[in-house]
Amino acid sequence: MTRVNRMIRIPKVMVVDDDGEQLGVLDTQEALRIAEDKGLDLVEVAPTARPPVCKIMDYGKFKYEQSKKARKARQASHTVKVKTIQFRPKTDDHDYQFKKKHIITFLEAGHKVKVVMRFRGREITHMDLALDFLNNLNEELEEFGTPESRPQREGRQISFIVAPKKV
Repeated sequence: MTRVNRMIRIPKVMVVDDDGEQLGVLDTQEALRIAEDKGLDLVEVAPTARPPVCKIMDYGKFKYEQSKKARKARQASHTVKVKTIQFRPKTDDHDYQFKKKHIITFLEAGHKVKVVMRFRGREITHMDLALDFLNNLNEELEEFGTPESRPQREGRQISFIVAPKKV
């Protein structure tokens, strides 16, 4: 929380003018009077410094510019979503092709894809077939994405993540 004007309770502060010129260490009341004479606010910019640094500025304009910078930073940062596609050991050929097509569209859109092979009941005994299935899928996806990890077993499922290829 930025302290402004009368919220600043420390007796002496280092004051920077609205032009960026240092006025030196002044009494807080005197610094407030100077700011009010100019029609501006006294804003604490470095509260941890000794004495704290306060700047004479238009606080409303300052807050607006800070929010603009934050908005621009949010727009610049691109979050990569991880999409999950689940298979079963008995996944039929048509379902396999359908899900593979979805994985390719996700990779082309720039998303990472977590491929999960889930087992139920006694299906877990055929782990070697599932690994062959996932390796085959991995080879078919090579031109669209690169695997970030090898298939790993996590309880009753095996999963790996495919990242999109860089363009």
